[in-house]
Amino acid sequence: MFSIFKKNKPKLSELIPVGFVDIHSHILSNIDDGPKTVDDSVYLVNQMDSLGLKKIICTPHTFPGLYNNTNSTIELSYNKLIEKVQTKMDIEYASEYMLDFSIIDRMNKTKLLTLKEDYVLVEMSFISPPVKLYDILFELQVHGYKIILAHPERYSFFYSNFNEYIKLKKIGVEFQLNLLSTVDYYGNDVRKISDKLLKNNMIDYVGTDIHTKEHISSIKNSILKISEISKLKEAIENNSKFI
Repeated sequence: MFSIFKKNKPKLSELIPVGFVDIHSHILSNIDDGPKTVDDSVYLVNQMDSLGLKKIICTPHTFPGLYNNTNSTIELSYNKLIEKVQTKMDIEYASEYMLDFSIIDRMNKTKLLTLKEDYVLVEMSFISPPVKLYDILFELQVHGYKIILAHPERYSFFYSNFNEYIKLKKIGVEFQLNLLSTVDYYGNDVRKISDKLLKNNMIDYVGTDIHTKEHISSIKNSILKISEISKLKEAIENNSKFI
């Protein structure tokens, strides 16, 4: 006889293993849309420490005209955090670069800040894909960078053309899913495409994309809404590459 009761889904936090590496976070202060003060940064670090993380990679936005970060400004904010925080976790820094031609100019002048070796985290505008997207990606790859696209599930302009996701994967772009996308934090449309990407084995890694106290609270307390939980677990485990 089939049970009339459905098995309850776990909390998101229950899937985060001890020793997890977060490859996408906005915990550096006064540098983008993350925390405004170092004390706020320390709070977020301590909360993430309580989840059993092994390592956080800080990835503030580099978005000319909005967040005009450089390697130096990011390092300065990072040092302010390290001077004040006490944690057993490793904390490193990179950046989340906006995909436009400014990243090519930057790459030609200095080395991009990467997650590890030549793995670079990039993002798109939520309004539309960049002009000549594939030309930009090609230039990055020619220069030896391995591209990880942040939160592909949040680019609604691809929802009606899933083949664009397939095309990106075929040229070697890896996908990083936001953990909060699995709990309807950004809405059920984002959750649905997250499930589809997971089902099609297209998600390589995950990240918290944490900016605020609200984010950490949602990570700790929200119940999973996605169906592809086993595929999500596999992606979470893949983050161990960045230890």
